[in-house]
Amino acid sequence: MYRTSRRRRENLARCSSRKKNRRLTQKHGTLGKPLLRMKPLRIVCATQHKQRDFLTHTPLGQSLVTHQFLNPLSTAICSDHKLTRAMAYNRAIEAARTDPAILVFVHDDVHLLDFNWQDKIREGVHAYDVMGVVGNVRVPPRHTGWSFVDEQFMQDDPQNLSGIVGHGRGFPCAVTRYGAPGKRVKLLDGFLIAVDSETLIESDLRFDERLRTHFYDLDFCLQADARGLALGTWPLSVVQESPGAFDSTAWREDFDRYRSKYARRPIKTHQLHQQ
Repeated sequence: MYRTSRRRRENLARCSSRKKNRRLTQKHGTLGKPLLRMKPLRIVCATQHKQRDFLTHTPLGQSLVTHQFLNPLSTAICSDHKLTRAMAYNRAIEAARTDPAILVFVHDDVHLLDFNWQDKIREGVHAYDVMGVVGNVRVPPRHTGWSFVDEQFMQDDPQNLSGIVGHGRGFPCAVTRYGAPGKRVKLLDGFLIAVDSETLIESDLRFDERLRTHFYDLDFCLQADARGLALGTWPLSVVQESPGAFDSTAWREDFDRYRSKYARRPIKTHQLHQQ
């Protein structure tokens, strides 16, 4: 269980109030939507490429160039090899403390194909505190990924999965439909996660920097759920190039850290009630 300090209780109370206002907005109309629409989107990405090569050598960079005149936005691109993805993401969160934005944490191998991707992300963040593209409505006890239930990488029952994503180099591509998007979930795939920076600050939610390459996203989801935040998938046309590095040395090291962390502190999640 998390030990809750007075400061954190106050932050959680403010976060609860914001969620209540969001539910009222969803029920009664567009109250508050103009404010959300005014808040800028900020792409946050940790890349192995040099800054000067990012826009031309990565799928994400090329996507941003394609959309830059239609959808101007700010970016926080980290090419410092000394920083892990979690470290880079946490720096962006702290920077947003004085410059709020909807933070879109995304891998550099992601093609943004949806012409209306900014509006779609705003809609997703309006519907859920933490928005992603694909996810799982449950946390399997022995999970080794958002969709895997064991160390043999057996995929969970389709009824527990949500979202659609493309795979391969560019488009046309192979498309995997895990299940209908627009569902409340417990776990999200970390290739794209969007959150209002004020939600992160108010709930004192960060990425665990001990998880260097893998499982930082699953840990983030568990932390968000433990704080009472709503996670959900949203329809967004994207293609991810990398198939993942499951069972690699780096994957195994982070899996051991992740498993050890929750062996000491059992996973506790809130029951979902899907509509």
